Amino acid sequence: MLPTCTADPSGGVRLDGSWTLAGFACGLPLLPEKPVPRIDAGGLTALDTAGALQILALEAGSDTHWDGLTAGHATLLDLVRAQAARERPPPPPVPGCLEALGRRATAQLCEVRDFLGFFGEMSLAFWRALLLPHRFRWTPFLANIQSAGLAAMPIVGLLSFLLGVVIAYQGGSQLGRYGANIFIVELVSLTMLREMSVIMTAIIVAGRTGSAWTAQIGTMRVTEEIDALRTIGIRPMDMLVIPKVFALMVALPLLTVYADAMGVLGGMVMADLQLGVSFQEFLQRFPQAVSVRSFLIGVGKAPVFALLIALVGCYQGFKVSGGAEAVGRQTTVSVVQSIFLVIVVDAAFSVLFSWLKI
Repeated sequence: MLPTCTADPSGGVRLDGSWTLAGFACGLPLLPEKPVPRIDAGGLTALDTAGALQILALEAGSDTHWDGLTAGHATLLDLVRAQAARERPPPPPVPGCLEALGRRATAQLCEVRDFLGFFGEMSLAFWRALLLPHRFRWTPFLANIQSAGLAAMPIVGLLSFLLGVVIAYQGGSQLGRYGANIFIVELVSLTMLREMSVIMTAIIVAGRTGSAWTAQIGTMRVTEEIDALRTIGIRPMDMLVIPKVFALMVALPLLTVYADAMGVLGGMVMADLQLGVSFQEFLQRFPQAVSVRSFLIGVGKAPVFALLIALVGCYQGFKVSGGAEAVGRQTTVSVVQSIFLVIVVDAAFSVLFSWLKI
């Protein structure tokens, strides 16, 4: 029976039907806009907590007079009335600006502490792999070289070539005004070999390989594969981290040399088209413009960047807890932190080389 609420001449209401959630599915009763002094519940056929909440909205406090209310319905109404009157705890206070800043600073310090602990554990495994090469896992090492090095060559080569074109185009337009076209060789070569090739390659690898490693290890954490490795006596550090670190420290310097060649090639093409500096003139001046020291400075940064990218990618993967959402979140954090650290360390290298006058 549908729930109904009918007004009577005395100013009260009469309740009929099934005042339950199932009864409300067929239609809500039309209630008075204000509480009433008298409620006749003799026509109630069924009542649950949903109906009790609707009925209690009609009460005018302790002055409400009830008629025809059964003992069971009265008990349920008393229970709902007591629960509704119970004082709820206040919401936690919103932290102020200084408190929020302190919490974030503390969280960042804890993050640095955990990262240093992970680096220490990796260092022990690194030296263990050097002292016991027969226990080194060569199959994951070669597979990571293929995925992080060979598979990245097309995108690294294309972007390095275009970067050389852009540098030559932007710098050539200025050099041409002063008749210093030949100095495009120094501009392109030093810029690419000393700075741009290695940092661009590191950023590409951080976004491509570092994120993939975070997602891989994070997924293994979610599916408890890492716990299974520990159960059968395999160190996750030896299986998942050390081969990746070694592989990237080999692959990134080689990718940097490849990016150097492609960037210089892009600059040669643009110098020939825009400034009239032929390939032969460019190559003849190239050994005079670029010293071996400048080349080694650029390539020497690559293993350091490789170590940072591999460490951050693996560390964020081990931090995953929860489900697929956590994997995506830590992957994003991995890419951001890797690129940030690469740029900061490159700036530190620049200051150091300037101080050493090299």
